[in-house]
Amino acid sequence: MLYNRRKMKNTRYAKKGSLNSIRREMQKTHLILIVVITILLSVGGAYINVNANAQAVDQSLLNTADLISRLYGFTKNLPRDELTGYFNSICTELPDIDVISIVGPDNLRVYHTNNDYIGTSYGGVVPDLPQTAQGGPTTFHAVDETGPSGPQRRTYCAIYDENGGYAGFIMTIILKTSIHSATYKTILLFIAVTIAAILLEILISGTLSRRIKQKLHGYEPDTFSAMYTIRDNILESIHEGIIAIDDEKQIQFINRVAKKILGCDEEGKDALINGRLFAEKFLFETVATGESVQGMHEKTESGTELLIDCIPVKQDGRIKGAVALLHDRTEYTKLMEDLSGTKYLVDSMRANNHDFTNKLHVILGLIQIGEYDKAVSYIENISIIQRETLSRVMHSVDNPSFAALLIGKIARASECNVKFILKEGIRFKGTDIQLPSEALVTIVGNLIDNALDAMNMQVTLDSGFSTQLRELTFGVFTKPGELLITVKDKGCGISDDVKDKVFDNGFSTKGKGRGVGLYHTRQLVESLGGTISFESQVGVGTCFMVNFRQGQAGSI
Repeated sequence: MLYNRRKMKNTRYAKKGSLNSIRREMQKTHLILIVVITILLSVGGAYINVNANAQAVDQSLLNTADLISRLYGFTKNLPRDELTGYFNSICTELPDIDVISIVGPDNLRVYHTNNDYIGTSYGGVVPDLPQTAQGGPTTFHAVDETGPSGPQRRTYCAIYDENGGYAGFIMTIILKTSIHSATYKTILLFIAVTIAAILLEILISGTLSRRIKQKLHGYEPDTFSAMYTIRDNILESIHEGIIAIDDEKQIQFINRVAKKILGCDEEGKDALINGRLFAEKFLFETVATGESVQGMHEKTESGTELLIDCIPVKQDGRIKGAVALLHDRTEYTKLMEDLSGTKYLVDSMRANNHDFTNKLHVILGLIQIGEYDKAVSYIENISIIQRETLSRVMHSVDNPSFAALLIGKIARASECNVKFILKEGIRFKGTDIQLPSEALVTIVGNLIDNALDAMNMQVTLDSGFSTQLRELTFGVFTKPGELLITVKDKGCGISDDVKDKVFDNGFSTKGKGRGVGLYHTRQLVESLGGTISFESQVGVGTCFMVNFRQGQAGSI
């Protein structure tokens, strides 16, 4: 038992662990999906932003080059020191531009952000610029070059004098290090935003999950859904009818068995109508009072007898509805018959115990007087007889209660020193004819007890009868639609003057307070549509016969 408890406990833990494992796996999957989607969105946003920054850099270079060319047109005649000071002040107002360089027509630097380069010769790439103005300053798209300050992004812009002649060019430059720094800042910003978004999503998801679990009594939604499905499958698979209503007296559940018992159409409206009528009759009061009512009897229109239990459903001390359990009394009757069979089997075991005790005394006596061979032969003989008798009964009678009764009566006959004989070809098959097991056991038991009593009585009679062999012959035979039972004894017989009184209530040759067994047996047989008769001869014995036929049994 301890092992079974531990096994059940381990099984519960395993199931709970399995559910928790599934829940954790789902949470992990949800988290991974959230993280992956957020990262993908952030990477896409960062990529778009970096490209937009690159375009913004080029546009800033072009705008700055155009601005410097216009300003240079107004300040080109200033002395060098003033020109340098002026453009130094301009550069401080343009923090996004790293280098501004103005190169004259002779490739000498007129201005450079790094003032040490002013007046030096420009040795870099000289763009192929138009030598005359064509409607205004000409700018070129930014290109990647390498200058004294390192890798850079630069833009060229040609400048012209008052007569439209070529007067040099302007370079506006942003170093690659600055571009990379801006890119890194953008990426870091998106990473920070991504992490914050993931943490916020996890927080919101956890909070929402906890609120949902509180609404679902601590269960995950998928677990709750699985439990609901399992509940429906269980309620639909059991053999009892179930009808449940809520506190507003509305039907919430009715299983197939209940529909069948109430004669409801599975798909039609009769199910709800009949269920509603049933609920009004039995469940409404349970909802109103909050008290259980069990063992109520009801007979349906189809004739089915029911046992009904009504149980209130409570939550936090409040009535939330009621459930009715509908039991078919036929199943309970069958269970009672099975229990009756067990009772007769116990009686037979008790009788066998007495019988074996007597046989052990015989064996002990044979051993004590030294008749060892006879003791061995006696043991082998009774073993064979017992085994063959039990085997014949179990193979010939398919009703457990009936078979248990016969085994018990055989043992009792042995105790009474009566030889119990089973007729050749005995056969009882419950499908051949429908008889309640309880009635069958009562009829046969009374007839066998009556026969044993009749043979016990002959011991008290004169010596002519006391030497007669004591035998009881039993037969039972069925075929489709018919049953015949015979009980024959070699007792003292029944005299002609009392044969008409044998079945009278209270008549008995055994003394006062007897005479009800055969009376009740006849009443029971006739109530089931059968017939009972007997033949008897004084000094020879009596044979009782019970017969049921298909037409009669059909009314059972």
